[in-house]
Amino acid sequence: VSSSYAVYGVMGPASRTLLERLTRADLSDEAFPFATSRQIDLGYSTAQATRITYVGELGWELYVPCEFAVGVFEDLFDAGSDLPLSNAGYYAMNALRLDKGYRAFGSDLTPDHNPVEAGLRFTCKLQSGMDFVGRRAVERVIAEGPRRRLVSFRLVDPEPMMWGGELVLRDGEAAGQVTSAAWSGTLGTSAGLAYIWRRDREAVTAEHLTTGTYEINVGGRLHAATIGLRATFDPSNERVRS
Repeated sequence: VSSSYAVYGVMGPASRTLLERLTRADLSDEAFPFATSRQIDLGYSTAQATRITYVGELGWELYVPCEFAVGVFEDLFDAGSDLPLSNAGYYAMNALRLDKGYRAFGSDLTPDHNPVEAGLRFTCKLQSGMDFVGRRAVERVIAEGPRRRLVSFRLVDPEPMMWGGELVLRDGEAAGQVTSAAWSGTLGTSAGLAYIWRRDREAVTAEHLTTGTYEINVGGRLHAATIGLRATFDPSNERVRS
């Protein structure tokens, strides 16, 4: 909650159905595409609705004036009484965003990481003539090759619980560290993000990442893991744009 607005996330396959019961706005994919933001009527309130999601599903973030916050919250649950609707806390959101490989500032993204290493090269306007802070550094990393890469992973064994910070081994040697992890109800095992590097400090290529055998040290025990540069769930992002 900010000083003047409450922020709600209405996300999941039933989110459009729920919101359509409270607004006259057209929420179809054609009228309200992904990454669009506009004001809509919502019950007795007017909200700023942004079609964006941090959990990898269809959804909207709603910015509601604080004086209407309680009423909107109650309207949402009343309107969705026949839908699979529930409150979701931080741990649920964290697990869902890791299924999709969504990065988080402070853990997966810090001042020590650059966009190429983090798999966020697409966010840099390198095809334009526009200059920006750090452009030359990004171009240098591209030319030389990144010395570490952020990957998505999942454990083979569904039993261990992970929290982040665990050591990653490639072919039995230390080769990286987990930045974020959670037990994924979607995948049925612990999953997350980790940076992988080479002991010889050479560039980390896709071939290097896909030719090794990986394990993660969880509480002193080694557990087999699979890794990849794409999300472990819905890598084509179809569910977000449904």
